[in-house]
Amino acid sequence: MSTVGGIDARGVRRAFGPVRAVDGVDLVARPGRVTALVGPNGSGKTTLLLVLAGLLVPDAGEVSVAGFDPVTQGLEARRRTGWMPDVFGTWDSLTCREVLTTVAAAYRLPRDVGTSRAAELLDLVHLGEYADAPAHVLSRGQKQRLGLARALVHDPDVLLLDEPASGLDPRSRVDLRELVRRLAARGKTVLISSHVLTELDEMADDAVFLSRGRTVATRSVTGAAAERRPWRITALDTVALRAWLTENGYLPPAPAAEPGPMAEPGSPAAEPTGSVPPDEVLVDLDGEASAAALLRAAVADGVAVSSLAPAGGVLEQAYLALEEERR
Repeated sequence: MSTVGGIDARGVRRAFGPVRAVDGVDLVARPGRVTALVGPNGSGKTTLLLVLAGLLVPDAGEVSVAGFDPVTQGLEARRRTGWMPDVFGTWDSLTCREVLTTVAAAYRLPRDVGTSRAAELLDLVHLGEYADAPAHVLSRGQKQRLGLARALVHDPDVLLLDEPASGLDPRSRVDLRELVRRLAARGKTVLISSHVLTELDEMADDAVFLSRGRTVATRSVTGAAAERRPWRITALDTVALRAWLTENGYLPPAPAAEPGPMAEPGSPAAEPTGSVPPDEVLVDLDGEASAAALLRAAVADGVAVSSLAPAGGVLEQAYLALEEERR
C-alpha cells in the first residue's frame, strides 16, 4: 500500500482515553508536491502528523512514509523524514550551529558533512549571523526558522511541517513559501499544516480537509479554484452594476420593500451591515473563466467595473463550503 517516496495513510485512528483525536483518516501525499492539511482546531492535524513522524503509535490503520512503516520500520522511516513541530524546543546551552551539528551527529552524518550542512542551512533560513549565538535567545520567529533548518539537516525525502509560519514576519513568510516550493520542485514530499489558509493557497498543490478526526474531502488547489465560490465586484456606479448583474442572472431580483417606518439617517437601521462594504457586490462564479466572461460582458455593456476578485482564498472558501455542507 506504499506510495514510494511519499505518504500513504489508510484508516488511521488514534485515541487519548475517550477522545478520538484521529478517527479514520485517509491521506495520500505525493513526491514533488506540497499537500496542505486543513481543518479547525481539534480536527486531528497535529496528532496525525505525530503518527506520520513515528512519535505516536496509531490504534488502527496503515501508514507508509517514504515506503516504510513508521512503527515496524521506524529507523528507515525516520532517516527519510524531516519533522518540524509547531513549537521548537531548544537546548539552552547550545548555539544555533551546535543545535544543527548535534542533530547531524544523531543522524550519523560525518562530522565535516554535519559542519558544512549546518552552515549551509543557517544561511538558507537567514540565521547565519546567529550561528554562534545561544539558541534560547532567538525570537519566536527565529526559532521557527531554526526548527525548519533542523528538519532539513539529513536531507529527508519527506517533510512534515506543523504550523511552520507561526511567529514569522512577512518577509520570512515569503521566504518560507519560496523554500517549500523549491524543496517540492526537487522531488520532496511536503505535508504542511497551517491555520493561515491564504498562505497555503500560494504554497500547496493539494489539500486534505479534516473534521473531527476524519478526512472529509481531498482537493487539488487548481481544482478548488475552479469550483463555484464568491467573488467581489465593484464599479464606478454600484446601482448600475447591481441592475446589470440582476438583469443577466448573476443576482436574484431584489425583494419588494415592506412598508414601514423610515429610519433616521445615522441610526443603526440606516447603516449597512455585514462584512461586505456597500460599494461591493458578491456573486457566485465557477472559477476564473466565468469571472472573465462576466467582466467581458459587463464592460461591453458599458458597466464601468473597477475591480473583480475572489472574496477569499481558494482553500478558505473550499473549507467554508465544506463546513456549510456538514451543518
